Amino acid sequence: MRTSQARRAVVDRELIAALPKSDLHVHLDGSLRIETLIDLARERKIALPSTSRDGLLELVFKRAYKNLPEYLKGFEFTVGCLQDGESLERAAYELCLDCWEENVVYVEARFAPQLHVRDSFTLRDVLRAVAKGMERAKKQINQDGDVVAGRRPRFECGIIVCAMRFFLPVFSRHYSAYFEALPTAPREQIYGLASLELARATVRAAEDDGLPVVGFDLAGQERGFPAAHHTAAYQLIHGHFLGTTVHAGEDYGPESIFQAITDCHADRIGHGTWLFSAGRIQDPKIKDKKRYVESLVRYVADRRITLEVCLTSNQQTLPELRDDLSKHPFRKMRKAKVSTALCTDNRLVSRTTVTDEVVKAVQTFGLSPRELKDLLVYGFKRSFFPGPYHVKREYVRHVLDTMEELFLARGFDVRAGRRD
Repeated sequence: MRTSQARRAVVDRELIAALPKSDLHVHLDGSLRIETLIDLARERKIALPSTSRDGLLELVFKRAYKNLPEYLKGFEFTVGCLQDGESLERAAYELCLDCWEENVVYVEARFAPQLHVRDSFTLRDVLRAVAKGMERAKKQINQDGDVVAGRRPRFECGIIVCAMRFFLPVFSRHYSAYFEALPTAPREQIYGLASLELARATVRAAEDDGLPVVGFDLAGQERGFPAAHHTAAYQLIHGHFLGTTVHAGEDYGPESIFQAITDCHADRIGHGTWLFSAGRIQDPKIKDKKRYVESLVRYVADRRITLEVCLTSNQQTLPELRDDLSKHPFRKMRKAKVSTALCTDNRLVSRTTVTDEVVKAVQTFGLSPRELKDLLVYGFKRSFFPGPYHVKREYVRHVLDTMEELFLARGFDVRAGRRD
């Protein structure tokens, strides 16, 4: 389709906002509405650095951070305000509504339940509260007239449960109990036992309670805390056919990504930023670093192991990218035909949306309409969709049809066999 309208048309923010999108990597505790954080802190008598929106944006949730510890500082306040069922349900409900508002029609919210366990508020209670909020939002959203009429894809969502690579007693009462019960045990044993407990709770939530728990994740500092400490947990998850993802290649080199794939059966990788960085390899057994990276990239691409790319978050925590996003390896990922999905990481802490992330990708890396469509669709295809495969296929087909109609209305024919 080559008309004067088509030549004038551009992939602008308005079109990107209208397109159906997914978010496969978004932390619940990093994505609260700032007004909700203020409300919860006041109700629960938790001191914040400021009680105003502008004050918190200036002091805590910034556009740019000096380093990763400063970036993570905000989680002290958000997690502190999410210590009961009511607050967790509210946060999950509002996250889904915020996603829907920008046409993110599929979201997988992840969080670490062991940070929220208190007294009689158990792991099962934590997961039920988040699921209740998400299901309430889903039911409300899918009563929308455009959804009922089939003009918009219905809203779908799932929960990814996060284990922590390492933790300290001060992180939560639940974590503290491990150190009290095992005062002489090696730290790596304690970390592994905690993740195995969480994996068991994840399986029970999915299979016995019927909650929309779709996957398992490993988060936290990579350096010095290898994924191998958590193989028992991942083997259990793998044996029950749940989705697996691991934060890797964000704070360590390519060998961390390979370990996540081999030791933890990772279907997806959170970030994977240093996939191509041979200079970051630290394993002395790897002699030919260039060849190792080439082999790893081919391995990841061939097996369609998806990288959950978070552009804004990476810019905020990695000095190498702060002033020039074009240095981000996203371009190399695409050139190598690696499967990628654009994600927010933390909507509040990074002050971003999926629309923001896609706009950055289009403007920085020059994505064509066809490339953008393929990228967005792959986020749905590589999701841990909470339902049978044939239902997922029908859902993705509806998403794809909706995308193509929106593109066509703006002068871009991105259907198979056509040219933009």
